[in-house]
Amino acid sequence: MKVFFDVLHLYYLPQYLPVYQRLLKAQAHVCFIFYKHEAPELIAAAEKVIAETNLPVQWLEDESDALDFYFQCDADWIIFGKAFARMNELNQVKKTALMQHGIGPKACYYDASNNAASVRFVEGQHRLARLQSLYPDARFVDTGYAKLDSLLSSQPLLDDMPLRLEQLGLKSGKKTLLYAPTFYPSSIEMMDKNWVDDYAHCNIIIKPHFFSLTKAKYRKQQALLAQWGAREHVYLAPISDFNLVPFMALADVLISDASSAIFEFFALEKPVVWCNFYKLRWSYRGPFAYRFKARLDADIDYFNALCFRVDKAKWVSAAIDRALAQPLANHNDETQTTITKLAGKLDGLSSQRIVSFLYDN
Repeated sequence: MKVFFDVLHLYYLPQYLPVYQRLLKAQAHVCFIFYKHEAPELIAAAEKVIAETNLPVQWLEDESDALDFYFQCDADWIIFGKAFARMNELNQVKKTALMQHGIGPKACYYDASNNAASVRFVEGQHRLARLQSLYPDARFVDTGYAKLDSLLSSQPLLDDMPLRLEQLGLKSGKKTLLYAPTFYPSSIEMMDKNWVDDYAHCNIIIKPHFFSLTKAKYRKQQALLAQWGAREHVYLAPISDFNLVPFMALADVLISDASSAIFEFFALEKPVVWCNFYKLRWSYRGPFAYRFKARLDADIDYFNALCFRVDKAKWVSAAIDRALAQPLANHNDETQTTITKLAGKLDGLSSQRIVSFLYDN
C-alpha cells in the first residue's frame, strides 16, 4: 500500500507521525508532500525537520501543482490535515482522508468537512455525532486522536529518546510550566509583560502557534515572545520545534487560551490554566463581536469543567499556583468522561485504528 501525507504546514506533522510509524511497521510505502511556496526561513525549518526525522519527501510548488500531482500519482490513500481546495475533484479518482490537525474549540474543526474527503477520522462519539448531523452524506470514523499516541501507548511508537530539560538549557528538578497560546484569538498581548519573572523558580517552555512566529501581522506577539525567551529560565521554541507533544511530556502545568492544547494536556491527566482573555481586532469587538463568537465553537464551554479558568491577566499567577499545588483538582470521573467525549479513546492505539482502516478499505 502507498500513502501520501499532505503537509501544507509543518505543524500538521505531529498528527501524522504516529500513523507514519504504524505504516512503516506494516511495510507500507509512504511519502510526505511539502510545498516550496513558503518563505525561505520556513523552507529551512522544514528541511531541518525532514533531515532529523528522516522523512521520505516530495516537494511541490503549490496546491495547484499538488492537484495535478495527486491525479497522476499511484497513491492508494492521500491524507490531508485540512480540507483540500478541490477535494471533490480529487475524490473522483483517489481515496482521500482528512485528519484535522487539532481538536480545539475553533469552528473550523467542523467547517473543514464542508469539502468532504472520502473519509474523515474523528475523535470521540460527541464529534462524530455532530459532524454526521452537519454532513449526513459524508463518512466519518471514530479513531481517537493519533497525535497523543506516543504519550499514551504502553509501547512508544517513536525510536527517539525522550526530550530532556537539559537539552533546552533548563534545569531538572524544577517544576515546568508550558505556555502554548494560539495565534488568534490569543492571550499573548494581554499577558503581564513580566509574568515570566514571577516564576524564576520554575522552568518555562513557551511554544507559540506556528503563525505567531511566522506571520508579519503578529509582530507584537513576536516582540513579547522574544522578550520572554531572553530569560535564563525560559525556552522559546523556534519554528523548527514543530511538535508540542515532547514539551507536554516535560511540563507539569499547561497555560493556554483558545487552543486544542487544552484538551490534549488534560487528556494526559495534568492541570491546565485557561487564559480566557484575548487581544481582539477592532473588527471582532463591539457590534462585530458576533465574528468572535462565530470563530469559536460551543465546545469551548467544556474548558470550564476541565481548567483553572482565568478571566483577567492579573489572576494568572494565582491560577498557576493553584494548579501546581493541586494538580489533580479538576480530574475526576465526570471530567474523564468529558475529555473522552472530546478526544476519543485514550489508549494510545488511535494510529493503529487509522492504519487498519486504510488497509481494510
